[in-house]
Amino acid sequence: MARISGEFAVIERYLAPLAQGAAGAFSLKNDAAVLQLEPGARLVTTVDCMIAGRHFLPDDPPETVAKKLLRVSLSDLAAMGAKPLAYLLSASWPQDLEESWLAAFCLGLAADQSRYDVTLVGGDTTATPGPMTLSLTAFGTLAGAAVLDRSSLKPGDDLYLSGTLGDAHLGLRLLRGEIPGLPPVPRDGLIQRYRCPDPRVDLGQALLERGLAGAAIDVSDGLAQDLGHLLAGSGVGAVVRLQDLPVSDAARQALDQAGETRAGLLSGGGDYELLFGAAADRRDALTALAADLSLPLTRIGEARRDPGLAVLDAAGREVQLESTGWTHF
Repeated sequence: MARISGEFAVIERYLAPLAQGAAGAFSLKNDAAVLQLEPGARLVTTVDCMIAGRHFLPDDPPETVAKKLLRVSLSDLAAMGAKPLAYLLSASWPQDLEESWLAAFCLGLAADQSRYDVTLVGGDTTATPGPMTLSLTAFGTLAGAAVLDRSSLKPGDDLYLSGTLGDAHLGLRLLRGEIPGLPPVPRDGLIQRYRCPDPRVDLGQALLERGLAGAAIDVSDGLAQDLGHLLAGSGVGAVVRLQDLPVSDAARQALDQAGETRAGLLSGGGDYELLFGAAADRRDALTALAADLSLPLTRIGEARRDPGLAVLDAAGREVQLESTGWTHF
């Protein structure tokens, strides 16, 4: 198998085609890009880093590595209600990387560029003797003065979660061999959720445009931990009910197979669903939005004045969590 043959050849063959259509990218021939914003628009930016063996498995398919890298940053934009615009890619490739891996990686990026209407506009490439390290900086736009943030949650607000909880966490555990014996269909579905999360870009924009939410965060490091960021930023507490957590059929099968309860899903990361607060009088509007987007939006609890997070079981008893989520250090 051929190894990659030099920085400029890689840029011209694989990365420059990803910048087609972006006039300010200059076909990646300049060291900087120029992004055009609409009148009245504000720029939103975020950066994420993924390291082989730490944030993705070394034998994950290159297409899914590329998609996950882009999607986790798009999820940050979604949590602020922003529309994706462009991104920068910084890649430190292992010195023995096969060119076929890089080609498949770029095909994954190209597919998601089309799906999310976003374009590569620049970056940097280097070789490394250590693990593959990938960093992506995403840009989005906001119109008007409003934004979804982490400091607008109010006592009495309902707490909603998009999609389902815990699929990615269970998918990673399956890949690690921690839950043997699960049938192929639920197993493959959970693994796909780990490898290719779905950033809720349309949801974030709709929540902002329709004035349905003020505070939001994407669930990347565990619902309990990420909700804690919302609570701390807003100076409130919350109650979450285990029986109200949205859990997929595949996740239920995996939990049954492992002999575990759904309480552990509160600390599992990687779902990149949106967790947001909304006033109680927005319930009908959120039901309509869920139908418009064909995306479940589940009310899992509410904010309260008392500080801290209380997780309640079906009998109303408080559940003590062994962990709140993923930590990087």
